[in-house]
Amino acid sequence: MAAWGKLVTGVSRFAGVMTGWLQRVLFPPVCLGCSNLVTEPGTLCPSCWGRLRFLERPWCPVMGTPFSIDLGENMLSAEAIANPPPFARARSAVVYQGVARKLVQGLKFRDRTDLAPWMARWMLRAGGQLLPDGDLVIPVPLHRARFLARRFNQSAELARAVAREGRLDYAPEALVRVRSTRQQVGLGTREREANVRGAFRVPDASLPQIKSRGIILVDDVYTTGATVVAAARVLKRAGAHHVDVLTFARVLPGDFRADDQGPI
Repeated sequence: MAAWGKLVTGVSRFAGVMTGWLQRVLFPPVCLGCSNLVTEPGTLCPSCWGRLRFLERPWCPVMGTPFSIDLGENMLSAEAIANPPPFARARSAVVYQGVARKLVQGLKFRDRTDLAPWMARWMLRAGGQLLPDGDLVIPVPLHRARFLARRFNQSAELARAVAREGRLDYAPEALVRVRSTRQQVGLGTREREANVRGAFRVPDASLPQIKSRGIILVDDVYTTGATVVAAARVLKRAGAHHVDVLTFARVLPGDFRADDQGPI
C-alpha cells in the first residue's frame, strides 16, 4: 500500500508539472503593462517596471503622501493638518501615472479583472500597517445603474483580492451608493465633494457588522479623496471603530488637474 501511495503521489506531481508546462506553452505569461513576454505570470517587463513609481516612506502617517525628506515619524502633511479626514490612514501602492494608469484603466474600462489579484498584492505591500487593525474589507460601491452597465465593480474586484490575501472578512454589501453621481472626471475639488455628498449609506442590516469594527475601505484610485472621505464619514457614523483607506494608485496633490478629461 505504501508503494502504491508513492506511485499515486508521483503520478500526481508529474501531471501537475506537465499541466503547468502545457499552460506556459499555450498561454505564455505576458507583462501586465505592455503584453510583452515575461518569465513569470503577474509581473512586468524591465521597461514597464522602470516606469512604475511605488509610494515609499517617508510619508505622512495620515494621508500616505510622500515627503521629499524625512521630517520625523509623527510629522503630518499640510493637507492632514488643514483638513483632517474622517479616516485614520490612507495608503496607496503606486503613483497614478504611466503604467499604473494603464493598469487601472485596463481593469476599469477593458474588463481586465485578471489584473485585480496582482494589483491587490502591491496594495497589501503598501498597506501592511493597516492589516493588523482591520476586521472588514469594504469596496467603494457603484450605483446600481452603473454596475449594470459595467457588469462589475473594479473596487470590489480589488477588495475581494485584498481580503483573500490578507485573510480578512469581505463585506461588499455593507456600504451602498444610494444616489447616482456624475463621473468625477473634469470636476474640481469642491465639485467632487458636492457630487458625492449624501451618495452613500450603510443598510440597517449591515449596522451590526460595522459597529466597533476596523474597516479597510478599498478603491482603485485616490484622486482628491472626495469619494473615500464621503464613504468613510458614513461608515464612522454607522459606528465603525476606525476606517483606513487602501487604493492601488494615488494622484499626488500637485498632479491633480480639474481640466484633465482623460478617464480615471
